[in-house]
Amino acid sequence: MSALLVAVLTFVATVLFLTTTPAEAAATRIMPLGDSITGSPGCWRALLWNRLQSTGYTNVDFVGTLPPQGCAVAHDGDNEGHGGFLATNVASQNQLVGWLAATRPDVVLMHFGTNDVWSNIPPSTILSAFTTLVGQMRASNPAMRILVAKIIPMAPSNCADCGQRAVAFNNAIPAWAAATSTQQSPVVVVDQWTGFSTSADTYDGVHPNASGDQKMSDKWYPALVNFLTPGGPTTPPPTGGGCAATYRIAGQWSGNFQGEVTVTNTGTSAISAWTTAWTFANGQRITQIWGGVLTASGSGVSVRNASWNGTLAPGASTTFGFLGTWNGVNTAPAPTCSA
Repeated sequence: MSALLVAVLTFVATVLFLTTTPAEAAATRIMPLGDSITGSPGCWRALLWNRLQSTGYTNVDFVGTLPPQGCAVAHDGDNEGHGGFLATNVASQNQLVGWLAATRPDVVLMHFGTNDVWSNIPPSTILSAFTTLVGQMRASNPAMRILVAKIIPMAPSNCADCGQRAVAFNNAIPAWAAATSTQQSPVVVVDQWTGFSTSADTYDGVHPNASGDQKMSDKWYPALVNFLTPGGPTTPPPTGGGCAATYRIAGQWSGNFQGEVTVTNTGTSAISAWTTAWTFANGQRITQIWGGVLTASGSGVSVRNASWNGTLAPGASTTFGFLGTWNGVNTAPAPTCSA
């Protein structure tokens, strides 16, 4: 009887342990999706993985049907970065469906469209393909969380127009994302273009070098962490980031002009940094700037704060100025602002 009693008590204790001990939460499965910028070798993924680990986001699993491709540091390198692939082909050939079935992601990081832009495919056609891909993601997981990049700038030696094409494509992404996003399956735009230099951050005008990989990782990290933090946002943050920028031509003369941009904190709390961006429509070029740090790629311009004027109280403003060149027409652009 004593042996039977011990066996019964042991069984009861085991049942109680199994039914009262909380199961460990399943790892969040994250698919990096794109072309060679993501996968060949796509070392921004290694930097991102290790930053997540070092900041406590350890219950994540990068997934994909492709294996790690180097980068000289230990990391979870599974990915879906297919060198040379076009988003339009992946969508029309239903290739993503099989990749999703094999990996079952919860989150997709998508930097896609570079090869489509290179092939001179219109932004509307690329974004139609994106809509197809998002539909396939949601068929796999109705609660799929999707981060879509404004692609990094392009300046390949054999495509003089690619820089402007990339700008046109990127400019169309936010409206598409806003129309495509849902409460259950948010689509959030991650601006990989602003602050990225083809001369300083790529080794061939297209693919990121070490500094480019670091910049891409730094852009992905906060957006991804918002999806990993319990209670974090499930809808895209408002456009503009709490600041606004106004552009004016202060004066112009025979082929040259002076411009000014005023940045205003439109939020309810102080900001510590800001970035403005715009696209020149008539071939204008900035030759000198003060009060800001310039990054330019073709007609695309990005200016971030200097060391002394990044902090703005609610309602406060700062102005930076520049000299530029123009020829025939000098249309004032409409800058965006993020803080």
